[in-house]
Amino acid sequence: MLNRFRNRTEAGQLLASSLMTYTHRTDVLVLALPRGGVPVAFEIAKALQVPLDVLVVRKLGVPGEEELAMGAIASGGVLVLNERVVQSMGIAREDIARTATFERKILQQREQLYRGNRPLYNVKDRTVILVDDGIATGATMHAAVSVLKQQQCAHIVVATPVAAAQTCDELEKEVDSVVCLLKPELFLAVGYWYEQFEPTSDDEVRRLLEQAATIAPSQSDPSA
Repeated sequence: MLNRFRNRTEAGQLLASSLMTYTHRTDVLVLALPRGGVPVAFEIAKALQVPLDVLVVRKLGVPGEEELAMGAIASGGVLVLNERVVQSMGIAREDIARTATFERKILQQREQLYRGNRPLYNVKDRTVILVDDGIATGATMHAAVSVLKQQQCAHIVVATPVAAAQTCDELEKEVDSVVCLLKPELFLAVGYWYEQFEPTSDDEVRRLLEQAATIAPSQSDPSA
């Protein structure tokens, strides 16, 4: 019985075995949430022989209560707002714009760091396997899902080695399917479920993305 993962590589390999129906499909793209999701997603993309990219998402925190998300931004100028939070908290549009501008600078820096000159992925009408190394509250994953929906993704699969059971239940209502190997009721923290859980470096993210580009053809051409 699986209790813990040795590291992100093993977790990705085990997760890939539950996703083999997507092997060699030309409409499939694996997107990782950096940084920790990239080593997991790399093993999935390699096993399925499909392209890998990163989905850089920045949560827009409510001014003064940054842990509460009022929306998110992502690559390609995508902005998603949680209108319920915006209206209930009476957040001014200029405050939203100010927060988005600040977070967009950070996002662009991360994009350049990870992707370099490679063009953005194109998810429209494609099946996206969205990967992270673990999901606790799911705030970032929920934001990523919202972004993909706005970009008219055809089919969304959330794939993660471990997630809080309640978070999995919530995500299953938002996406087409959730593939999760461990769903502990007492979650504690993502790192608890790994024997080795060192931080993933920016250099490792770049290296894995470059290596993945040699394994499967890119589908990142915006005109595709």
